[in-house]
Amino acid sequence: MKIKSIMRTGNSGPMHEPVPVVLAGARGHGRWHLNNLRGLAQAGRVRLVGVCELRPLDGAELDGFDAGDLVQSADFGELLDRTGARIAIICTPIPTHTDLALVAAERGVHLLLEKPPAPSYTEYERMAAGVAAAGIACQVGFQSLGSHAMSHIRDLVRDGAIGEPLGIGAAGAWARDEAYYRRAPWAGRRRLPATDDTGSGSGTGTGSGSGRTVDVVDGVLTNPLAHAVATSLALDGATGGADLATIRTELYRANDIEADDTSYVELTTRTGSRVTVAATLCAERPDEPYVVVHGSRGRITFWYKQDRVLVQRAGHGPEESVHGRTDLLANLVDHLATDGETPLLVPPAATGAFMRVVEAIRVAPDPLALPADAWSEVPADRPGTVRRVVHGADGLVAASADGLTGFAGLGASWARPGTEASS
Repeated sequence: MKIKSIMRTGNSGPMHEPVPVVLAGARGHGRWHLNNLRGLAQAGRVRLVGVCELRPLDGAELDGFDAGDLVQSADFGELLDRTGARIAIICTPIPTHTDLALVAAERGVHLLLEKPPAPSYTEYERMAAGVAAAGIACQVGFQSLGSHAMSHIRDLVRDGAIGEPLGIGAAGAWARDEAYYRRAPWAGRRRLPATDDTGSGSGTGTGSGSGRTVDVVDGVLTNPLAHAVATSLALDGATGGADLATIRTELYRANDIEADDTSYVELTTRTGSRVTVAATLCAERPDEPYVVVHGSRGRITFWYKQDRVLVQRAGHGPEESVHGRTDLLANLVDHLATDGETPLLVPPAATGAFMRVVEAIRVAPDPLALPADAWSEVPADRPGTVRRVVHGADGLVAASADGLTGFAGLGASWARPGTEASS
């Protein structure tokens, strides 16, 4: 097997004064953004000027930053006003994304908005309209779409390396323990009673007065393995809100949660392409998620977290390559520094099809609870906690990506025909 490394980082943009940045949500996944900011600050690209958290960060959490030059506040709007931030990173609970994005937009502050950008298509449209009206730049945090492997794969398909395209299938076999679903009130939920902590955007939920709810939609396909969905759609070229014709879902849960943890989605695009994603958070042996591009004379496998590509085709030996990646915050900084000449990699418009999938899952019947004999509890990596394992889940998601088939079509004893919706 030939293995080559193509490592262009794409982060060496024009040199300007460091851009002042505020981070909203610095714990949980926000720690990833905090670490990324450290690297970009050391490179002179950005300067962290504020952190929005209910409980201020301590000295250890802010190691590497100038704490004396940094403001902390639980009031996002006040923080933006006090710091004069030019960019805000929003990594807060899903139901708060739209409202916080609009707070920044009203102040002319550009955005890196964590995925999913909103919990419903209505909220996505409200966010996108507000961002467009304010004239700010907004990048959605699908980091895999910054991989240089994406253009490499598109070029291979365009040049006929694997023959006629036959479809795209993605597989994700991850594990999450019970503590994962206890980390926050919204974790593993489809909806929550509306409170100041969960967001109050119009059109997000149902009901009125004290009985009103907000959507969360924290399922395996919409949050932990959302990159599998977005990456598959981007490789197909079906990224806009009008690019999907039909969406069929199979939503299941082994854990005692509202949302889905083992699910399948099958998409037909307006051009007739077929895209499928099967994913679980109850894997027997967790592994790297991947996307398979099927062709009449071969296939391309993309491990998107590793930027690794394997090409297998008739008449050739397997060819593996590892690619660089453009950081999305660095890309946003370059976009601003060049007055828009450097295009954003993931503007809101590039996530419309993904949000159609989120909406289909939001309005689908609640996930089916798997029967007790379909799963078991095993010790988790975290001491003192357990996780649930769906028997055979790893093989099912792999077989799904290979055959572009759902759990029901694969003959899983617990599977039922899916729910279909027109986009």
